[in-house]
Amino acid sequence: MSTFLSVLYVFFIIIQVIVAIYLLIPFLSLIAYFFLSLFKIKTPYERAPFVTDKNFEFGIIVTAHQEEQFILPLVDSILKQIYPHFKVYVVADDCNVSGIHFTDNRVTVLQPQPALHSKIKSIRFALASFIKKPDAIIILDSDNLIHPRFLEVMNAHFQKGYRVVQSDFKPKNTDSLYARMDAIGDMYNFFLDREIRMRLGLSASIWGSGVAIDYDLYNSIEYSTFLGGFDKKMQAHLVQRVPRMTFAPEAILYDEKIASGKSLEVQRTRWISTYFTYFKDSAAIFWSGIKRANFNLVYFGFITLRPPLFIILGLGFLITFLNFFISTTAFVIWLLILLSFLLSFIGIVAVKGKSPKYLQALFAMPLFVLRQVVALFHIKKAKGSFLKTEHTKVIFIDELLKNRTI
Repeated sequence: MSTFLSVLYVFFIIIQVIVAIYLLIPFLSLIAYFFLSLFKIKTPYERAPFVTDKNFEFGIIVTAHQEEQFILPLVDSILKQIYPHFKVYVVADDCNVSGIHFTDNRVTVLQPQPALHSKIKSIRFALASFIKKPDAIIILDSDNLIHPRFLEVMNAHFQKGYRVVQSDFKPKNTDSLYARMDAIGDMYNFFLDREIRMRLGLSASIWGSGVAIDYDLYNSIEYSTFLGGFDKKMQAHLVQRVPRMTFAPEAILYDEKIASGKSLEVQRTRWISTYFTYFKDSAAIFWSGIKRANFNLVYFGFITLRPPLFIILGLGFLITFLNFFISTTAFVIWLLILLSFLLSFIGIVAVKGKSPKYLQALFAMPLFVLRQVVALFHIKKAKGSFLKTEHTKVIFIDELLKNRTI
């Protein structure tokens, strides 16, 4: 075998190992989940003592871009919080708010002129408008609604010393096939990247909304771009500065799921673009973990470096196909790896979805994957424009909770 072929083969082995680990993590995570549940092992949050009895003041930032119709329902869900210590700043960017008025002095509506067309800029605008410095900020998107206990749960986590807390996401709508498939994606990602990591004492990934962050900690972040993916930069900064970023499954946020294939393509085009845009930041987390001999950072960086799932799956099938011609043993091993991923994916949906409608939607997931492949070829659009996901589901929290048990 020539030197070139030897190097190529070693590279192929390394790629196989990396892809195999990514595909086996769901299976191993599901086993860990059942083990922890079976023996009723408490989460790190449940075991942690309260370090203060202070009631934290939250500055809630609502970023509303061309979606004024969602401001009333979201603010209504905030004002119905059991926990009273907060102030809301609604950044109505390029919105018509002439018909929106609030009598509660905890709500301030801001209208930047000229329009910002950037979530990062909207957050900065709100921070500059704060009447009083809060202890922590919470970022919400206009299509969100929050459960009445949301702030109560967040406060309890801050009382136990956490400085970055991610809430759980539940679907606001499941009335279309794409909405259910989008919800399945959330179940899978929140289970793997947030819930199971929290249960194992590792840092949970954070999202662009529903996250509570210590005020001074957020202000230490420096952004180099004002387009999509600000949460990627945010988590790369924060995870290296706090012992643990945690996940609070009892702090529930309801968000609107996409209702069409076209909306999916727009959303995923933006998400895929941010993966490549912030690849260096993800690598920096991994390298920082190695230098500090910190497994939490190493694992966090390794997972953040993971390409979108449809790419990992595509590589898995390609490797399996190539091994059919190279090694029978390797081919069988890869068939088992793919099978374990499939079963664990279904298992996660069954455990977290708790409804037959989600299991039925799994049969349409190839269509979901195909739309993401199409989005991959459109990522250049995300580099020069603010790709906005359209929302249409206007609903108030009382109506949403009427038929729910959460």
